[in-house]
Amino acid sequence: MLELAFLGSGNAFAAGGRYWSGFLLDGRYLFDAPPTLLAHLKRLGRDLQAIRVVFISHFHGDHVLGLPFLYLEYAELSPRREELLVVGPPGVEDLVEGVYRRVFPGAEEKGPPRRYLEVADGLEGSVDALHFQAVKVQHSPRLECFGFKVWLKDRVVAYSGDAAMCEGLFRLGEGADVYVLECSFRTGSSPMHLSLEELPEVRRRLPKPTIILTHLPETLEPQGLPGVLVAGDFASFLFP
Repeated sequence: MLELAFLGSGNAFAAGGRYWSGFLLDGRYLFDAPPTLLAHLKRLGRDLQAIRVVFISHFHGDHVLGLPFLYLEYAELSPRREELLVVGPPGVEDLVEGVYRRVFPGAEEKGPPRRYLEVADGLEGSVDALHFQAVKVQHSPRLECFGFKVWLKDRVVAYSGDAAMCEGLFRLGEGADVYVLECSFRTGSSPMHLSLEELPEVRRRLPKPTIILTHLPETLEPQGLPGVLVAGDFASFLFP
């Protein structure tokens, strides 16, 4: 049984009052770190010590600024001895550590123990029973942006991060059982994001995975597309 628990489902503008998007896989593997990360992990009653890896797709604030608060919790209230791995684009250590030092000076000396892994297109790695691969996607021209594909419990879960229509999206979804896919607009096209109008082409080329849409506008209905679900703040999805 796999569980995907969404800490939020909205875009950078918190459209419709949705919180910023991110999710936790099986209580141990975190995909993106929105600013409300710590509050929402606590609201859902999640074990903070159980988190093994944080996958950061790119450096926009709605995807990374929750890490200093999680680190502060580990440093001050919930001491952590086990190493936390943070996987992200080149420069992830400099960015996260720089922000942590600036906003909570001195706390970085108390922990938690943490290690960073910079990814490149196609890079693979393993943590515990999870194997992962990073895939470069098209999003911001100013940033290197990645999605992630992970293998766990004989299942394949893919996450697009933020991405426009590009070949990276299809590489990620190939062979996936579950695909967490951004969908920022209802209509039109964008060089940075997907829209619901483009989803039929994704479904045509990737007929297998159950798709869960996140990074959403105010309201969104999948309009009868087969195997397409819509995330919500604090929603959980179970896959046997």
